[in-house]
Amino acid sequence: MRFFKRISKFWGEVRIELKKVNWPTKREFSVFTGIVLFAVMVIGVFFWLLDTAFLAILQLVIR
Repeated sequence: MRFFKRISKFWGEVRIELKKVNWPTKREFSVFTGIVLFAVMVIGVFFWLLDTAFLAILQLVIR
């Protein structure tokens, strides 16, 4: 019984804390999402190019 009371108290406190959160507006959310997606794509392309370069160098060394 005490276990369930603690869980109930925990979720009640979670709800209280979530009400204090400063949630972004739809505009902010879309801008931030765009920035994150762009950064992920740029970093992905960077590592793809780096991987391709290392593979080419490795193939030259192996031959």
